[in-house]
Amino acid sequence: MTGIRVAIAQPAISADVRVNGKTVRSLMRKAAAGRARLVQFPEGALSGYAKEQIADWSQVDWEVVRGELERVMALAAELRLWVVLGSAHPLTPPHRPHNSLYVISDAGELVDRYDKRFCSATEINHFYSPGFDPVVFDVDGYRFGCAICVEINFPQVFSQYERLGVECLLLSAYPVDSIFELKARAYAAINCYWVSMSLPAQTVDLMPSGLITPTGTYAAQLSGNSGLAVTTLDRDDPALTIPFQHARAWRATALKGDIYRTRAVDDPRSRDHTML
Repeated sequence: MTGIRVAIAQPAISADVRVNGKTVRSLMRKAAAGRARLVQFPEGALSGYAKEQIADWSQVDWEVVRGELERVMALAAELRLWVVLGSAHPLTPPHRPHNSLYVISDAGELVDRYDKRFCSATEINHFYSPGFDPVVFDVDGYRFGCAICVEINFPQVFSQYERLGVECLLLSAYPVDSIFELKARAYAAINCYWVSMSLPAQTVDLMPSGLITPTGTYAAQLSGNSGLAVTTLDRDDPALTIPFQHARAWRATALKGDIYRTRAVDDPRSRDHTML
């Protein structure tokens, strides 16, 4: 089989970090059993998410978070599984933590961390410190990028990842409205890449987690409160020939503008915008 198998998790997120850790590891084992090479979790899956499970950072025992993260890393190595895990990442006091996605390799190493760049007003004023850089990484020849929740409202995040050659954007979130799904589907179709949405079980009334193709349609979607979906990314799928082999390259050429500038005409009927 060509392509790469990915798993999208939809766990219930608890205020108890130990419970979250156990849930994450259980879903990792299911992902490995489904022959996935990578499993993605929602925003705040390990630590809990501010405003939902966390009212104040004094409630969080960071040593417990670290211990659970280390257990996840050890299991990733055992299962030979890449893990993208949402969690708050503590900074040196008195600085607020980042809202992050840990990128853990199949060797159990923390190879990168995406820190949410565009935080909401409440997040930036009361809970988190911002990040500033995109994160891309490769698994089995496929390039992935990371984004978190409210960044759905900033098109430049998604177009930047297209320019960085991303083929699948891992969008981990804790959404608050149903229009979120429509935006994600639009970005997938506009940028001609997959968008993998990992959301908590708490938000299934708005939309389920799932994998959106470069055509803006679903390749896989979780049903009800199910915790995991495993599916395959295959850039050679004939159904994706147009977005991957034609539309994406054409749009990049069009954006540079030369193909239009070289065809500019010197015509008074073009210059005069009031002419009938």
